[in-house]
Amino acid sequence: MHPNHSPQRSVEVHHPTPIPSPVVHPAPVVPVQPGTVPTVASIVLPDGRVVTGYAIDHPQPAPLAVKPAVSRVAVNVALGGVGFLAVCGGLLLLTSFIAALTAFIGQLIVLAAVIFGGWIAAQVLSGSGHKGGTTVNIRRAVIKRNHFHS
Repeated sequence: MHPNHSPQRSVEVHHPTPIPSPVVHPAPVVPVQPGTVPTVASIVLPDGRVVTGYAIDHPQPAPLAVKPAVSRVAVNVALGGVGFLAVCGGLLLLTSFIAALTAFIGQLIVLAAVIFGGWIAAQVLSGSGHKGGTTVNIRRAVIKRNHFHS
């Protein structure tokens, strides 16, 4: 809306209340002379400018504790012992695996024998069903051979 067509309203203006700042008394500046006069170093940059300043001593880290030296013989003996134990463990696992595989194969052979034996027994002991060509009724064959027909 255009400002000329808006109704007149009363406007209330709020002014912030300033917060008084605390009174700070500056500490007196006491000049302290350094124990030694630091050296001034000047460096010439590649573009020809010269930078001058004081050299700053960086704090040095505390030296590390010296570790006692370990002889190479002790290291080699320890590594050889670890290698020997690894080989022994591997051989033990290999032996266990071979024994388990042998037992498994033996169980498979027994299972096959039981299944095949059961199948043979079922064929022999079954009273009904298909009679094979090799089964011969002896009495009937003798009668047929002698031509005795009933």
